Amino acid sequence: MPTTRRILPALAAALLATPALAQWTPTRQVRLIVPFSPGGGADTTARLFAPAFTAFLGQPAVVENRAGAGGTIGAAEVARAAPDGTTLLVDAANQAVAPFIFRNLPFDYATGFTPVSRVTVYPLIAVVRPESPFRSLEALLARARAQPGRITYSSSGNAVSNHIATAVLARRAGVELSHIPYRGGGPALAAILAGDVDFGFATVASAAALAQEGRLRPLAASSANRIPALPEVPTVAELGFPGYDQTEWNGLYGPAGLPPAIAERLHEACQAALRDPSVVQRLAALGAIGLGNGPAEFAEFLRRERAAMALLVREAGITAD
Repeated sequence: MPTTRRILPALAAALLATPALAQWTPTRQVRLIVPFSPGGGADTTARLFAPAFTAFLGQPAVVENRAGAGGTIGAAEVARAAPDGTTLLVDAANQAVAPFIFRNLPFDYATGFTPVSRVTVYPLIAVVRPESPFRSLEALLARARAQPGRITYSSSGNAVSNHIATAVLARRAGVELSHIPYRGGGPALAAILAGDVDFGFATVASAAALAQEGRLRPLAASSANRIPALPEVPTVAELGFPGYDQTEWNGLYGPAGLPPAIAERLHEACQAALRDPSVVQRLAALGAIGLGNGPAEFAEFLRRERAAMALLVREAGITAD
């Protein structure tokens, strides 16, 4: 009986404390660090979510672009921040690749962050400018076979999603392409529009409207299924590469040591954003998929994805240079 008397008050106190922890709110504005230039998928996700975060958390959520070094500069800023929920990272799939290509980083991707939620998935589109002589992906690859190394492509940085998507395509097609990395999705897309490179994979978020306006010519979608925003564009898999499925996904992270109650509250903010009608409409228009996975599910996904990327980086010879 004495033991029971001690346990019951403690249990009651713990149960009463749980709702209070779940109602964590930040004491100052929330910084959403995007480690790329404006215009890419991570930036689009952050800017779509910021108003809903502001409303849900009761403090302004402000997007800050910290581009460079394949996303590692912005990531480092979050890794060294206090784990109080006010400095967060909105990062792309390079989270799973960067650990295997960058050396001497001031942080460890696997241990330097607290996964909060995998929030969005964006298919990619292989695009050229309208004046390009390539009217199909098959024509572009045929030229690449005839002139190894002469066809150039842009990416938003070494080992990020559009670099990987093109490297995998080149490997599957048995061609040699010349990679020109830029400091983010916006500059990479601008290089295609300006004719500085022959083609590139861009997110649906950044390229679909331009394709619909005739300012870009879409050649193929990187996803397993066609993109609703551009239903006439075939997938890479349809064009002779069965099983090809390369997309950009974006996730929300806090620094290592972020308390579980704060991580869960931020996850709830992600879910609130995905329920916002304006966000739902915008994501649908972009052909994007809203996920909103929780911290544990996201952490398990990252574990599997990093194992797969370690193998891909080694077999495809992807480097940071």
